[in-house]
Amino acid sequence: MLVLITYDVETTTKDGRRRLRHVAKQCVNYGQRVQNSVFECLLEPEQFVKLRNILEKTIDPDKDSLRYYFLGKKWHNKVEHVGAKTSYDPEETFIV
Repeated sequence: MLVLITYDVETTTKDGRRRLRHVAKQCVNYGQRVQNSVFECLLEPEQFVKLRNILEKTIDPDKDSLRYYFLGKKWHNKVEHVGAKTSYDPEETFIV
């Protein structure tokens, strides 16, 4: 399933900046950054549960927020891209 994960982490403190780095690093491990705090993650349900647990243990719920948008398996007709950065297909082979 394709999950769009967005976050807003407070960065006025050293601890907030640490949380931001940790959240971003975990999202990079599971998906592709499409905007500064937005990731598209093609995940199996078990992977999503694991990532969600990591992220929710990392943030401070009084200062930070996470949003999960479930686009499902038939996401192709739900995502439209316009603009400078080229889009990608998370189901295609990705070479690093």
